[in-house]
Amino acid sequence: MLYPISEVRKLVSRLDHPEGVAVARDATVYAGGEAGQVYRISSDGLKVEQIASTGGFCLGITLDRDENIYICDAGLRAVIKLSPSGEMLSVVKAVEGRPLVNPNFSVFDTEGNLYFSDSGGWKEANGTVYRWRHEGEPELFSPGPFHFANGLALDAAERYLYVVESNLDRVLRIEILPDGRAGVPHVFAEGLARVPDGLAFDARGNLYVTTYASNCIYRVDAAGKAELLCQDAENLQLCQPTNCAFGGPQFDQLLVSNLGRDHIAVLDLRVPGQPLWHQRARTGPKSSPLIGSVQRKEKV
Repeated sequence: MLYPISEVRKLVSRLDHPEGVAVARDATVYAGGEAGQVYRISSDGLKVEQIASTGGFCLGITLDRDENIYICDAGLRAVIKLSPSGEMLSVVKAVEGRPLVNPNFSVFDTEGNLYFSDSGGWKEANGTVYRWRHEGEPELFSPGPFHFANGLALDAAERYLYVVESNLDRVLRIEILPDGRAGVPHVFAEGLARVPDGLAFDARGNLYVTTYASNCIYRVDAAGKAELLCQDAENLQLCQPTNCAFGGPQFDQLLVSNLGRDHIAVLDLRVPGQPLWHQRARTGPKSSPLIGSVQRKEKV
């Protein structure tokens, strides 16, 4: 292994089986719980506050430039938008008349478009990827069908959307065509045993992949070659790892949520992560109000 498990440490503990993790511009960390908790955590892990509860099961968490919080909630079968203070602003349960089945993860591009995966049923090969265009309606981006569509990531040039297929232990790459349509999915990396889940790019173009069933983290280069970065055979520091994100004072630490335990783990990679849309300079469009198949709410 390239990164010894003995060097993995915990940022914060006593969370309720966190699946999602996201990092704000100031390195504040956000995470979710399996009973719908939404946590805000200081960058050093010393301060934890629960700012909201959806009442469902929080999977992927994403931030926009205004630091509104977007939660893929599997329990409610919805994507939920919260204000930075935890007020529920909107709930989306269907796109183009299609009810959401298992919304899992989302990612913004630099235009403010939000891509999100709907995993579908386990081993049912009916996963989908949707997109909210900035100030537009939610729409189908790529119908797949995917074998449990899970984590998503965009490369730095935003030419490709990367999609985890958890049931086939691989990551697909979908070209985003000049007119915005989805190209044909192609296999980017495979043999990511077992049950890949979360994705994050570093600034060098390497893709990090967490695997839920084997407590591994893989690093995949730009050519799709995967190497085992770290594994926890004892299920202590990495235990059913799900989402991952770069954080820390220099954004060169990989933060990993652990659904099988109560903590977020830290790998001090000393390689900066690829900045996400909300972490970049505040230019260009702001976040969409999420119109379309949306139910407005007052508060969580």
